[in-house]
Amino acid sequence: MKSSAVLIVSLIVGCGPAFAQSAPQATPEDGYESARSLELYREGHASMFMNDFGQLERYHDADVALGSPAPGEQRIVFFGDSITDIWKLDESFPGRHYINRGIGGQTTPQMLVRFRQDVIDLHPAVVVILAGTNDIAGNTGDESLQQIEGDYVSFAELARASGIRVVFSSVTPIDDYNPTALRFFLQRSPQKILELNDWLKKYCAANGLVYLDYFSAMADSHGYLKADLTNDGLHPNAAGFAVMAPLAQAAITEALAQPVTSRKQADPAPGSAPAH
Repeated sequence: MKSSAVLIVSLIVGCGPAFAQSAPQATPEDGYESARSLELYREGHASMFMNDFGQLERYHDADVALGSPAPGEQRIVFFGDSITDIWKLDESFPGRHYINRGIGGQTTPQMLVRFRQDVIDLHPAVVVILAGTNDIAGNTGDESLQQIEGDYVSFAELARASGIRVVFSSVTPIDDYNPTALRFFLQRSPQKILELNDWLKKYCAANGLVYLDYFSAMADSHGYLKADLTNDGLHPNAAGFAVMAPLAQAAITEALAQPVTSRKQADPAPGSAPAH
């Protein structure tokens, strides 16, 4: 484990001049603690991984109670991990009644499992997807960038086949400006975040999707998450969400202006409940 920790620290330090190491200085012991934290996370969630990998139970009842959109309703679903989960959408978007379907800790393979229940069956006009940081961390096992990208392609194809417009959000930046932040930082390669965001931007441009660039607005001169936008180096605080909200609204507005390109399933009858 110690040798793995040294390797993690070496990879972080060697990311290049755009990511010059910042305080506090990472040590092999920090790398060990970060790797151990990830190991404990996996062990603590083993039962869930085996019994409800996608955590379908989390929103099942809420999805059924929500039913189908009213005539003329343009439903918006925010779909993601903990950053979405903790986002108080009613405060950031007053009067808009956006639907939050975030689950803390999830990776894109888990999100694919629940994509039909928590997105498609709700018949939204737009889905705003924010994911990837936990894939890079390895919450559900090691993944290559190609595997993560493949999951995004599946989101896009499933959504568009169901007449849902898609917004892909950039992975948000991270920082190592306090001990808690350092633990998250050592689990997430800044270089992989940049590479995944670059792929997302290009994929959206090539396929007519909206790219929502949180990263550029939230990164400081080092390419790290601005210290005043977070308390733990990973999750936005109130100030962070205040930066994100108008960017998200602009992306939703842009997506709503797009034509619906495909619909393999018929629109639900008014008042009918989604199938489960």
